[in-house]
Amino acid sequence: MPKGSHLAEFEVYVMLAIAHLGDNAAYGVTIRQEIEGRTGRAVAIGAVYATLGRLNDKGFVSFAFSDPDPVRGGRARKLVSLTRAGRRTLTHAVESFTRMAEGLAMAPVTGGRR
Repeated sequence: MPKGSHLAEFEVYVMLAIAHLGDNAAYGVTIRQEIEGRTGRAVAIGAVYATLGRLNDKGFVSFAFSDPDPVRGGRARKLVSLTRAGRRTLTHAVESFTRMAEGLAMAPVTGGRR
């Protein structure tokens, strides 16, 4: 993979959330909810938008606007989708992580000190 194509942990979370949500449902708020729901980790919406900007700069996501909500004053949403390069990079990251974890016996964490 080219040097700039490695992903940080949160970038992987954002891209996985987009993949789970699909192209017509992924936007800032739903991405945040997906990450929080799956990880139990509180996520600042600003962190999601900053990460989306970086992923866009890398060519891994693209944006499109939805039709406005059919209510008075309804707003269009900025929908996010993975590009072909984004899907390829995400697949590589997940496969690499899986290979690294393969065969690793982890004791359950029961609290207390590490």
